[in-house]
Amino acid sequence: MAEGGAPVTMSDVARLAGVSTATVSRVVNGRYGVSASTIAQVRSAIERLGYESSLVAASLRRTRTNVLGLVTHSFQSYTAEVLKGVMDALTQSGFDLIIYANSDVYGTYSEGWEQRHLTRLSGTLTDGCIVVTPWGEVRTSTPVVVIDPVRDSTVPSVTADNLTGATTAVEHLLGLGHRRIGFIAGRSSLAAAWSREEGYRKALAEAGIPVDPALIGRGDFNPESAAPLARALLERPDRPTAIFAASDGMALKVLEVAKEMGIDVPGDLSVVGFDNIPESALAEPRLTTVDQSMYRLGHEAAHMLKSLVTGEWEGPRQILLPTRLLVRGSTAGEGRDETMTTRQCR
Repeated sequence: MAEGGAPVTMSDVARLAGVSTATVSRVVNGRYGVSASTIAQVRSAIERLGYESSLVAASLRRTRTNVLGLVTHSFQSYTAEVLKGVMDALTQSGFDLIIYANSDVYGTYSEGWEQRHLTRLSGTLTDGCIVVTPWGEVRTSTPVVVIDPVRDSTVPSVTADNLTGATTAVEHLLGLGHRRIGFIAGRSSLAAAWSREEGYRKALAEAGIPVDPALIGRGDFNPESAAPLARALLERPDRPTAIFAASDGMALKVLEVAKEMGIDVPGDLSVVGFDNIPESALAEPRLTTVDQSMYRLGHEAAHMLKSLVTGEWEGPRQILLPTRLLVRGSTAGEGRDETMTTRQCR
């Protein structure tokens, strides 16, 4: 109650927050054009004055924009495929989609970019957001679903069974007779990258082959990060006969480096990637890869987010999708001709 026991008004909130009544109205009704810091000031004043109990303030909790957000650092092939799934899931759902991406060149952004974007979008602009491959754990007052979360994340998420997919990829190389298998890892903060390295190690261990640290290169999923790592592996006198890269982008860079060095793929070197981006099927030779169905990642994330926003979600908070190995022309054993096959990763 205001001074003297009178009901708290919007003007009281505006005075305490140091903003105009019109600004308070925009915040209460979830309208555009209010900065995150101003929203925080107004909400703080609402709580201090007890204005939340009024009918107008109650609408602050009920009002929906019917707009969902997708937050990503940049648009690569991976993100584009995810977006297709998101858009199809939202068809005729009554929800629109707003996409927020950095303008920075891939790999130059600083940690925390996703949280800054969420702060701008949450509340007044969107009812919830999908975040693609963040650098850290994300927090927001509105529902959020992460595709490829960081390790030990507790927020709702959708990811592929990266451990099984990577294990199957290396088992494929082992089955072709390869024993010196190099690995180019992704960004270690991501659960996906960690699981793919674990799959590499697991397959070697089960085959009784010790892991050679000299055969592991530390990339970050940026294709350009793989070039010097691939060259270092292939310049070794005891170079690997196969390389498993934690993403197709990096695997395609391995193919490029091998060609520059005059190393025949798959005659002298077998290469396996992970993702099944469209470019993998267009490479020369066509890239053997683990398909993690990026379209389905986006579709499932959008379905989960819609249901979280409407309060209808009753499924698990973490969804794990199956992967499958696509054997193409970039892998072969000595004296063997491998034709394209598909194997479900179980």
